[in-house]
Amino acid sequence: MKYLYLNGKSSVAISYKQGTDEVEAVFIDNKVYDFKEEKNPNKLEYAIATKRKMYQHFLNNQFENLSVLTGAGSSVSIGVKNKGRLLSQLWEDVENKISKKVLEKFCELVKYEDKNEQGAYVKNLEKLLSTANLAKNYVVDKPKEDEPPILIEGMISKIEGIIREKCTLILPDGSPHKVFLDKVTKRKVTAPRIKIFTLNYDTLFEQAGRKSNYTIIDGFSFSIPRTFSGRNFDYDIVSRNASRVKEEDNFIQKVFHLYKPHGSVDWERDGDSVCQTDNAVNPLMIYPKDSKYESSYEQPYFEMMSRFQQSLRNENILLLCIGFSFSDKHIVTAIIEALEQNPSFQLVVVNKGIDEESKNFKAFFDAASKYQNIALIDEEFVDFAEYYPDLKSYNHEDEKKIIVTRNLAVNEKQ
Repeated sequence: MKYLYLNGKSSVAISYKQGTDEVEAVFIDNKVYDFKEEKNPNKLEYAIATKRKMYQHFLNNQFENLSVLTGAGSSVSIGVKNKGRLLSQLWEDVENKISKKVLEKFCELVKYEDKNEQGAYVKNLEKLLSTANLAKNYVVDKPKEDEPPILIEGMISKIEGIIREKCTLILPDGSPHKVFLDKVTKRKVTAPRIKIFTLNYDTLFEQAGRKSNYTIIDGFSFSIPRTFSGRNFDYDIVSRNASRVKEEDNFIQKVFHLYKPHGSVDWERDGDSVCQTDNAVNPLMIYPKDSKYESSYEQPYFEMMSRFQQSLRNENILLLCIGFSFSDKHIVTAIIEALEQNPSFQLVVVNKGIDEESKNFKAFFDAASKYQNIALIDEEFVDFAEYYPDLKSYNHEDEKKIIVTRNLAVNEKQ
């Protein structure tokens, strides 16, 4: 049985005819759905439509605080020339650039030994870089006379350069990022601003925001050069009329906060300052290797992680995780703490496929089977953005402030 939607209160799952891709049965709330006398029903189509109705119902609740965490799944296959890549695909990019033979020699040199049943190297670039990082101070290549030596530190730099290149993306027309932003930011202007935490190095959310005339509070100053300071996250944008009868702030629409805990292709250090520039030569990025946990305690990364933890402690908070693999321990730990300590915390996980078996994800799958405040959704980002509920009450063009009654039902953990 394969789940398409899972929540302690409701679920949608399908099963296939043995050895085929044909859906044999649809399970709604763990009961086989009876299509009655309907001839040749499209069972998969029905299951997908039901799944979307369920998560739209869940997301139609008005949450006072809304945070979004995105991983590689929100960028994969998106871009004009370069397209967003998964880690396994970045391995292939490295292989194409330096050749399979050289990459295998590098793996052998640094003692990266993870192989599948066929004897091929497992495409885990994070583990390879971690292993190489440990080996660089102790291992020296001694090649045959007719071969140049592999310099481990130089090879690490070359791989990181390929990652930078492949993560420099141009937002295409019709991108789901713009659609998603337009929907999630439709809320009362007096409510806390949407907070988007992206673990991706690319600037797709920034580009989408600029194209739609959003004001992005990203920790950098509004003056040139744009320099980073954590206090910039404490500012907001209000309209101050020349003659005001009431002494109250008029918060403008189309503003969101953006945090990048792993850095960005457009960040660069300039002396003691961190600046944002379109032409960064040495971008500030935490590359996928074990030292990234240590790096996350340095600025500006520490500020981003601190803000993430703070956001999860707010009352009436929904965290939307999109395309996140749950392999980053420091981030997963913060989410688990929120589930255990914050009774009003709600979690929605959107990934291509609901993974029941992986070590990183099993605890969340088990929790979603029991509790109503966790929902797992099998959906790609492009489709999730399209079917995310569009709250017409808070249209950006409408200046009226319409209050929608909150009606949240959160199961207390037993």
